[in-house]
Amino acid sequence: MKPLKTNGHIVFIQGTTFIKIIGGFLLFLLMIFSISGVLTSLKPEYRLSSSSVNTAANKITGKMLYHFLGWENHHFTKGMDDSSNSPTLTNIFFKLSTNINLDDPRSLLGNELPYFSIYDKEIIVAGEGTNYTNMPFESAPPQEILMAEQEATLQNIENLDNPSGEESSGKPLNTTGDRKVVYVYFTHNRESFLPYLKGVTNPDFAHHSKVNVTKIGDKLKEELERKGIGTTVDKTDVQGNLVKKGWKYPRSYQESRSVVQAATAGDRNLSYLIDIHRDSKRKKYTTLDINGKSYAKLAFIIGTDNLNYEKNVRLANELHKRLDKKYKGLSRGILPQQGPGNNGIYNQDLSGNAILIEFGGVDNTFEELNRSAEALADVFSEFFWQAEEVNNPVNGQDEKK
Repeated sequence: MKPLKTNGHIVFIQGTTFIKIIGGFLLFLLMIFSISGVLTSLKPEYRLSSSSVNTAANKITGKMLYHFLGWENHHFTKGMDDSSNSPTLTNIFFKLSTNINLDDPRSLLGNELPYFSIYDKEIIVAGEGTNYTNMPFESAPPQEILMAEQEATLQNIENLDNPSGEESSGKPLNTTGDRKVVYVYFTHNRESFLPYLKGVTNPDFAHHSKVNVTKIGDKLKEELERKGIGTTVDKTDVQGNLVKKGWKYPRSYQESRSVVQAATAGDRNLSYLIDIHRDSKRKKYTTLDINGKSYAKLAFIIGTDNLNYEKNVRLANELHKRLDKKYKGLSRGILPQQGPGNNGIYNQDLSGNAILIEFGGVDNTFEELNRSAEALADVFSEFFWQAEEVNNPVNGQDEKK
């Protein structure tokens, strides 16, 4: 015990108590740093998160930040439009505390009406006829369908491998040689189509282990290689793997991620990653007539929870513009996915050239789907060879020879 004199008074400090206080404080700091380290080292799907905080943070726009800074330094507001009104603290506080924007009734309805928020989406680029009422929507199959050993009986499968009846002929002007540069895979590989499933009418039940979206990959590969672009189609049964591991449907992207990572690690030439799906929308939303021929519409899905998603958008936008020019209306546009209830990344953080494409819907036929695969290969090859010529002008000339 140590005595101290203060203004004539003697104060005694217990040494052991002081040491305990210091020790407790240091232990507290150690616990804080340890817990922080554990939380930040977890995989994204296991981390604690708050959708309310995330939504509130998204309400703070660039203009608002400029105004905040302008309150202290008026130089920041000089470059802003005179018509831009400065936000008031009461309005900002109301939006952040309630997540309600009085200028957008969806922010209120989405919080109060069951399932209304599912349709509260955004559009990066709208294709012809695309609006908030007909955006792509994928429904998860019931668990019993995913686990079922018995599948629907197939029908209308005659000439299924080549419904267009067209044969490949001639050599391409350009070629990637032995290099495989496009990697096609299927996270929801058992997504199928009602015209081929006897007795099935419910879109949620349109799943099959043999007749499914993987056949679109076969056609896309054929058409891309006809254009000289080496392509790999990976038909790993992702959904079958989920069943074996006892995982539920939302973990599909976690399973396909390991498949993609293994493929790209094994072949560094794989530069473009295309995940093929099909929509749950019905035929009137997913089908288009071009010059008397029926096509399955395409939709580009971008996960905007990926920090570098703008790179993926650039590729999707390039393909969308080319489709819109040569096959007017075939592209439904570029749609973002993020936030609670969505994967929000779709493995697109693995490459700036990774995209997810919805081919048609549950009612489309492979004749329609294959025409769309031809159209996609057509515009993709134009984009690819132009990019190759810019990036590798010498190599491009050599390949032409």
